[in-house]
Amino acid sequence: MSRKYEVKSDQTLTVIKQLLNQGITKIAAIIRHSERLYSTQARMEPFMNLTPEGLQYAVEMGQNLPAGPLPRMYSSYIGRCIETAYLIDKGFSRQHGIQLPHNQPKEQLAPFYIKDNQKALALLKEQGTYTYIRNWFDSRLDDTVMENPATTAAALTRFMTEQVNGLADNEIAICVSHDWNIFPLKEFALGLPHEEAGDIGYLDGVVFFENKNRMFITSYQADPRPVIAAS
Repeated sequence: MSRKYEVKSDQTLTVIKQLLNQGITKIAAIIRHSERLYSTQARMEPFMNLTPEGLQYAVEMGQNLPAGPLPRMYSSYIGRCIETAYLIDKGFSRQHGIQLPHNQPKEQLAPFYIKDNQKALALLKEQGTYTYIRNWFDSRLDDTVMENPATTAAALTRFMTEQVNGLADNEIAICVSHDWNIFPLKEFALGLPHEEAGDIGYLDGVVFFENKNRMFITSYQADPRPVIAAS
């Protein structure tokens, strides 16, 4: 299976740099992993790692991060996300001569919202990706197959808010995840349905930040919006 997604690292970096230029330093970005391999066998999905080009894209993103604040790396426990986080780290260290703490895998950055893999994959094959996502977001999928979409978005919002609040001085959080973790944030927190916003490219994502004791979410496609507290 061959799929083509745009590489959006430049757009993600632009958002981060614009915030830093405004004097905002408490920033946490949740991004999709870099360019990946695909398989025609659904059972191989968790084992598909980065392409040779994807390896380089991740290194280059790390090289293009500013020297400060220092990135604190988090990722999904799926291999392609761990690879991406590691290579962003190495690109940053190569460019700036600064060693970073090790990446920390987090369950909230993995596909925690899939409750029944076999049923989910069968429905996905039957409906197609974009119809399936719309059915999920419109609560037309059983909660035994997929976590409630609003609950999913709230859990991701809560996790990202915690990352912002947990930052030390001179740190930002880079959280490497999956496109399906970012779709709910765009839909429910930014008001960007995928039918309008399009695919989430490699190294594309959304950015949470604190400004004047208020939490916001933004992306290259949307102006900042206040984050509604996730209970």
